[in-house]
Amino acid sequence: MKEKTSYLQWLISCYELPGKVQRQILQAFPDPGELFGISKDGFEAVLPEQFAGIFWQKCREVGSVRGMLERMEKLKEKGICFVTQDSPDYPDMLREIPDPPIGLYYTGRLPRSEEACVAIIGSRECSEYGRKVASELGRYLGERSIPVISGMARGIDGISQQAALDAGGASFGVLGCGVDVCYPQSNQGLYQLLQEKGGILSAYPPGTPPLACNFPPRNRIVSGLAMAVVVVEAAVRSGTSITVSMALEQGREVYVVPGRVTDRLSEGCNQLIKDGAAVYLNPGRFVEELEEAYFLHRIRPDAPLAAIREEEPSLTPEQKEIWKALDHTPKSVEEIQRSLSTKISVQTCSIRLMELTLQGKAKQITAGRFCKN
Repeated sequence: MKEKTSYLQWLISCYELPGKVQRQILQAFPDPGELFGISKDGFEAVLPEQFAGIFWQKCREVGSVRGMLERMEKLKEKGICFVTQDSPDYPDMLREIPDPPIGLYYTGRLPRSEEACVAIIGSRECSEYGRKVASELGRYLGERSIPVISGMARGIDGISQQAALDAGGASFGVLGCGVDVCYPQSNQGLYQLLQEKGGILSAYPPGTPPLACNFPPRNRIVSGLAMAVVVVEAAVRSGTSITVSMALEQGREVYVVPGRVTDRLSEGCNQLIKDGAAVYLNPGRFVEELEEAYFLHRIRPDAPLAAIREEEPSLTPEQKEIWKALDHTPKSVEEIQRSLSTKISVQTCSIRLMELTLQGKAKQITAGRFCKN
């Protein structure tokens, strides 16, 4: 087991090789003892030519299985831990996603299986409005022992994580560099606190610099570790939109804080809401929905959260059609009634909406205006 772990750890350190190629290597050479003594031509027989030479050179540098074990021991001496997919400590949520990292380096600790984590992401150049919302949500989650996942970046990421820690909660920073590299340097204090009250995680080996190409793959880990992702502020084209796309592919819940239509940093958020993302209204309501999602996920761990929540409840045909006509934008009874294919009166529609509200399937926002719960 120790030999296999050191093999995976060393393989990840060959970050010039894409994840797909690393998996090809594991499939072709499950026993690390096979690697040494193979010629460059031997690697070319199973790997793409442009990567075979790189891997052959890497094998020459490390020299032997013993060399791999020595590398692992040196990292342990520095307090840097490593976990692989087949370890019980590997986060369960991350194991579910497409293309999970082969292994993770970390300092501090890892998120536990019983923790329903929340990812909070947004702009580095946030407004005072974004700062207030991120801080309020981070503090609320911290007070309730709900860990915050983010990228430790300036702006929304760091603000929400700091607020969670200040409230006595836990937080985990996922880096696009090695866990021994504090990036950005301005968050040195947060970097230290995260290791004491949560953890620092990375799929990249120690010493890896914060290269721009490392951050999109890092983002899939941020969303993959979380039950839900909250976008506080984001421009139309930003790294935040990449994380949202990955979260949706992973079946995660995506909530978005709405903003003024005149604010540049709200353009991306408002567009996401238009595209169907859930609206974040306040911390209390959000945590209620998070707890429901966590409960459903524990019952049906094999199904994406979004799919479970969209399953039709047991309703009468009239109730079902009205429920399908609802979304997260409040509508009047008349608007809902006009959108139905079955012709029913406004009065009947109103009665059915109240029934759905009592069942917890619909929500009355103001008098005569309803949306999906």
